Amino acid sequence: MDTYDEQYTNELNILLASYQIHYQNLRSLHWNIKGQNFFELHLKYEELYTRAQIIIDDIAERVLTLGVIPFSRLSDYLRESIIDENSIITNGEIGVHYIFDSQQLLLTLERSLMKKSANFEDEGTNSLLSDLVREKEKTNWMFSSWLK
Repeated sequence: MDTYDEQYTNELNILLASYQIHYQNLRSLHWNIKGQNFFELHLKYEELYTRAQIIIDDIAERVLTLGVIPFSRLSDYLRESIIDENSIITNGEIGVHYIFDSQQLLLTLERSLMKKSANFEDEGTNSLLSDLVREKEKTNWMFSSWLK
């Protein structure tokens, strides 16, 4: 196994922490949504947090594959995440804005990490990130359309 730059692997852990906070924010949206879009958004939020759970595991396993211990404590997630904990959101439009904005933050970090993974010739990480970027770009197009 190649040796990777500590800053690079730390940024992967920051991505992991950010997804953990994002996951919990999505759970909160799912639990607390109210209003006329309840049924539509309740299901969408569940779809998103279920997918986030898989992504979290994939990122943690990738960090381990690179020979680094993944963050696993709530204090690490809260300290390192680029996404903040949400207050309770019950309004669907505010919830969708949160998703769009947080996914934009994740996209920025994922794109930056893709450049670094290419420089390290870390195809496994690059492939994972490429899939996440493609998926998130499509989801954000859909959320942007919903908001108009």
